[in-house]
Amino acid sequence: MNTENSNDLHYLWWLVLVCVTGGLVYLLSPILTPFLLAAVIAYICNPMVTQLASRKIPRTAGAVLVMFLLLGVFAALILVMVPLFEKEASRLLDRMPAYLDMLRNQVIPWLEARLNISLQPDMSVLKQAVSEHWKSAGGVAAKILPSLTSGGMAIVEFLVNLLLVPVVLFYMLRDWDMLVKLVDEMIPRYWHHQASILIRETDRVLAEFLRGQLSVILLMSICYITGLWLVGLEFALPIGLVAGILVFVPYLGMIVGLTLATFAAFMQFQGWSGVIPVWIVFGVGQLLEGMLITPWLVGDRIGLHPVMVIFALLAFGQLFGFFGILLALPVSAVMLVWLRHIHQQYLGSNLYNS
Repeated sequence: MNTENSNDLHYLWWLVLVCVTGGLVYLLSPILTPFLLAAVIAYICNPMVTQLASRKIPRTAGAVLVMFLLLGVFAALILVMVPLFEKEASRLLDRMPAYLDMLRNQVIPWLEARLNISLQPDMSVLKQAVSEHWKSAGGVAAKILPSLTSGGMAIVEFLVNLLLVPVVLFYMLRDWDMLVKLVDEMIPRYWHHQASILIRETDRVLAEFLRGQLSVILLMSICYITGLWLVGLEFALPIGLVAGILVFVPYLGMIVGLTLATFAAFMQFQGWSGVIPVWIVFGVGQLLEGMLITPWLVGDRIGLHPVMVIFALLAFGQLFGFFGILLALPVSAVMLVWLRHIHQQYLGSNLYNS
């Protein structure tokens, strides 16, 4: 009986630990974002630093080399996409008068004929409305100013977090083994065996998921770039990269890529005849991702229902902002492993069987 009571107390301690951890994460969410993001990147990149260390390269130098590699990849993406999108923006500005003329001379008359309404602006009414309401502009500005200030502070906070990530990442990559050893020493010996099993399973699930997700991003980027290039889209490379990189968020890559590609195709081909092949490319890409590539490379390694995936993305976005969306799925994978173990322990306890 004493043993059973001890086991129940043991399970209650685990429950208290989970609740306290969740409370701390909620309270510290404004400052945890760069640390969590750096931890995920360090977890992905640590094998490279370890490999360099096995070749007699110090971990400090290895961490610097890996960070320069990441910086190079990021810079390459920026250098490829920004000029192409700048070219697209200048083309849009050049053709804007023609589109406005088409809107005024073709689209608006067609809508007026079909809907039996007038869409032509009455300038006298517009001038009268402006003259009547200009005095309230100061009040509107006073209402807008606080939102601009809060928005500016949000941008500053975002930039601070962005600058903090590489600093935290460097120290985590350099001291990864020491940090792992420190965490291991903090675990009470009574829990050490069970915690070791839990950590090993977490490491396996997270590593498989991250490797699979990176492979999906690579393959989908190649698929979208190749498909858009075959249909003759000039901006196949940047749009394909954006659509491929965003596939880690369900449907976001397809929606953003399809929107950009439709706009670019309409600008390039001057009609819907060039847009339909682009839609076919994204339709085929979505089928390949959902039915072949993701089940093959990622499968059910997380085990989250699609509704739970969407909830996790929204919840982490609410708590941690934009970075939270990046962290949602890997952190959810870890939490799911822990919750499975807690559920198994609960089913075997007297709390459930009594």
